[in-house]
Amino acid sequence: MTDGALLVAAALLLDGLFGEPRWLWSRLPHPAVLMGRAVGALDRVFNAPPARRAKGVLAVLLLSGGAILAGWLLSLGGPVIEIATAAILLAQRSLVEHVAAVAAALRLSADDARAAVAMIVSRDCRDMTQAEVARAAIESASENLSDGVIAPAFWFLVAGLPGLVLYKAINTADSTIGYRTPRHEAFGWAAARSDDLLNLIPARLTGLMIAALAGQLRAWPEIVRDARRHRSPNAGWPEAAMARALDLALAGPRSYDGQLRQLAWVNGGARREIGADDIDAAVAMLWRVWGLSLVMLLAGAATGFLLMV
Repeated sequence: MTDGALLVAAALLLDGLFGEPRWLWSRLPHPAVLMGRAVGALDRVFNAPPARRAKGVLAVLLLSGGAILAGWLLSLGGPVIEIATAAILLAQRSLVEHVAAVAAALRLSADDARAAVAMIVSRDCRDMTQAEVARAAIESASENLSDGVIAPAFWFLVAGLPGLVLYKAINTADSTIGYRTPRHEAFGWAAARSDDLLNLIPARLTGLMIAALAGQLRAWPEIVRDARRHRSPNAGWPEAAMARALDLALAGPRSYDGQLRQLAWVNGGARREIGADDIDAAVAMLWRVWGLSLVMLLAGAATGFLLMV
């Protein structure tokens, strides 16, 4: 556990400081792109009647086996390869950059802001107001802090590089085929449920860390209540904690594919007119959670070392 905590801390630090090496991914396909291609191939081969759900389960099993094997093979390269691979699969720096870009665009014009937020959310952005743009950016920041940083780090700590690669493969599958569309509702069921399971602990841990850093642990019962009202079994936890941390309302009605969906508000009694400064506050919280993660990992490694002496 001591070695694992040090490896995760090093990967978090490397990703947080340097982020994605664009010079490299302009020449080679990113591992996430390769995972997406694998999911796409499985979709093309297996997603046809009859028994779409059973075939979706088989696809997830094949994807999981390949991910675990790839992670194990990479781990044979030693600590440097493990740290570098993990840093590539973490998303702290890229998340911060994408969310901060929305705040910068919002200070320029509504059109710039809508274009920037469309890079990180799947909802309709064309007619968004300033408050809706800011809300979408903060919601994305909250959810992706869990999905892109805490969950990968958690599974690396628990199961090494095979665990991290497995998590990223399942998360990619969920974002590719885990939708309730006529084509993917049955076939993508296994991917969506697997992603829900793998995010069960990390999402709640992320919410707890946000609440602790914001001095909102006393509001944990309300955070739990709002999280359970969210359409996602996991995304609501960091989102509800962020809403309390920043004292604003998140979620609520939004449009997908031209259809307005009346979703429940998170912390609905709080402020709804929000803007670029609130996005900046969310970005600051992303860094605070990142810093707390490093401290916790290093403290855990130090404790383990002292117990071994």
